[in-house]
Amino acid sequence: MILIDNTCISDDIEDQLFVCNLDKCKGACCVEGDSGAPLDEDELAIMDEIYPMVEPYLTEAGKQVIAKEGTYTTDFEGDYVTPVINNRECAYAIYDGKGILKCGIEEAYNDGKIGFKKPISCHLYPIRVTKYEQYHALNYDRWDICSPACDFGKELGVPVYKFLKEPLIRAYGENWYGQLTDEIDERQEARREAGK
Repeated sequence: MILIDNTCISDDIEDQLFVCNLDKCKGACCVEGDSGAPLDEDELAIMDEIYPMVEPYLTEAGKQVIAKEGTYTTDFEGDYVTPVINNRECAYAIYDGKGILKCGIEEAYNDGKIGFKKPISCHLYPIRVTKYEQYHALNYDRWDICSPACDFGKELGVPVYKFLKEPLIRAYGENWYGQLTDEIDERQEARREAGK
């Protein structure tokens, strides 16, 4: 466990090796699961604001669901999430020419249409953040659909915290990420010393 400011980071984020391998998983995290992607309250107004620029990227089915349910909805626990199509893929998901699911929001961002890349919960995955009154708990989410990413991470030797450098900085800032990497470096050095 690593403690930085008001965050509690599980050891798995240091230890687990992970790099998304979309050629293998086909973007399954945009389809599988109990509900849409979790949304922070401060993202709700953004979802409404960006929708006119994102809509042209979406499938007809996605547009229909959003027209009916709105740019966001709530899940069975009352948390804000993206709408889904027939209890399956996210309404913002689109298929590329290889049959890989991608994010319509991110495609609009990549084309310079909007300044919001995608919901932070998607950007941070496989880290899931649970927000408590006094702190945020950052945990690694184990999901069998991500086994290709675990294999690819092992092959490349990339731990979760390095793979997710950009979204971690987006969520918590450069200084926080610097503290995280310093702490992990110190822990690893201490382990090497102990192993001598």
